[in-house]
Amino acid sequence: MERKSTVIITGASSGVGLQGARSLAQKGWHVIMACRNLAKTEQAAQALGMPKDSYTIIPLDLASLQSVRDFVTKFRQTGKSLDALVCNAAVYLPLLKQPMYSIDGYEISVATNHLGHFLLANLLLDDLKKSGNPEPRLVILGTVTANPKELGGKIPIPAPPDLGNLKGLEDGFKAPIAMIDGKKFKPGKAYKDSKLCNVLTMLELDRRFHASSGITFSSFYPGCVATTPLFRNHYPLFQKIFPLFQKNITGGYVSEELAGDRLGEVVADPKFSKSGSYWSWGNRQKEGRPSFEQELSNEALDQSKAKKLWELSAKLVGL
Repeated sequence: MERKSTVIITGASSGVGLQGARSLAQKGWHVIMACRNLAKTEQAAQALGMPKDSYTIIPLDLASLQSVRDFVTKFRQTGKSLDALVCNAAVYLPLLKQPMYSIDGYEISVATNHLGHFLLANLLLDDLKKSGNPEPRLVILGTVTANPKELGGKIPIPAPPDLGNLKGLEDGFKAPIAMIDGKKFKPGKAYKDSKLCNVLTMLELDRRFHASSGITFSSFYPGCVATTPLFRNHYPLFQKIFPLFQKNITGGYVSEELAGDRLGEVVADPKFSKSGSYWSWGNRQKEGRPSFEQELSNEALDQSKAKKLWELSAKLVGL
């Protein structure tokens, strides 16, 4: 019997992660759904008609470094090899007046979106190397809002992403520090900064490990998935208007299903085998539009910043 390829997807209980799980299960993959709420994840998988033997649910709270380590232990206990890791989960809390902190004492959006995934990726590198798959992949979800070179990233509300000289991380990133640049807390910017860290991390993984490991490291932006639960902490009016605006004004709207299929392609399709790439389908969606490599911001391409971010993040997560 042919061995099934196995993928881990974080945040697979809803939105793009859930639809990506469905897409890869349909392609014959076994999906490890890494989520906080196990009952919700089980219900979601059943509602999509995913066959029972196509997925395994393992608890993961990215805002807790101990939970990340426990997850890796539990995954290894399944005895499955690892062919792909998708760092998809994210929190976005644009209405916070004061910073929220993780159990480890770090600002919550950076702790979840960047530091938790940074630790997870590092701990699972060996598993990917040993996968037996000629082309294992590690994929990190990107966002247009973290790239000022794209139309959707040019909107400077609340502020464009800017990690400064990483002073906040350098000073230990514990309260009262809540921003990577060490400046005043802005919740929307904290999200953008964390997503910029995701791209810097992907490029640094590529530089450090691609040649020696054969792992393909990439990021992608599936289009504007305006209905995703990522926006559940925004104003109710925004949640109503935003999808309509993206459908009718910008043309950027992408359904969760299509975004999930695109995730499945970036994980499994040979045409996405170039390491260090950031894939996009653009800000204006057209039927059958092909993917392309998106140009990245100068800050994302700053190799010395990526190296410094790597070293400071490794220290914060205890690597």
